[in-house]
Amino acid sequence: MTLTLTLALDIVMALLLVATIVFAAILNTRLNALRRNKDQLGRLIGNFNEATLRAESGIPKLRKAAEEAGQALHEQVDRAQTLRDDLAFLIERADSMAAHLEGTVRVARGEAKPNRPAAAAARRPLNFGLSPAPIEEMEYVIDDERSEAERELLRALRSVR
Repeated sequence: MTLTLTLALDIVMALLLVATIVFAAILNTRLNALRRNKDQLGRLIGNFNEATLRAESGIPKLRKAAEEAGQALHEQVDRAQTLRDDLAFLIERADSMAAHLEGTVRVARGEAKPNRPAAAAARRPLNFGLSPAPIEEMEYVIDDERSEAERELLRALRSVR
């Protein structure tokens, strides 16, 4: 019985040793693959580090370019607002002068009767933008002789101001 027990223990021990050898062989192949991938991983990390450094060095340049573009845009907006104000002033002046001239022509032709403020404005000399009479003072009776296009144009000019 001791012989069979010793033999059984030797067989169990041999089986465990075979399992250990198989496991060690599998572990060895995986470690070799890890060592090979370690070099690739090291190169990948190095490349990533270089790309990060390039990106970091490009950020100040990008920030400077964005600030310059923002400044240029701000200057263009300022110029556009100045032009818009100038155009609004010119439109207002043109509307006022057109109404004044129209009233003067109508009065001269005898086609319309000026209302009181417009008659006073007609007696004043044109000063071309220095201190015009308001358009409200220059309202005239609209004839039926005017075309629809003329009436629409006058309404549009009055609504612009």
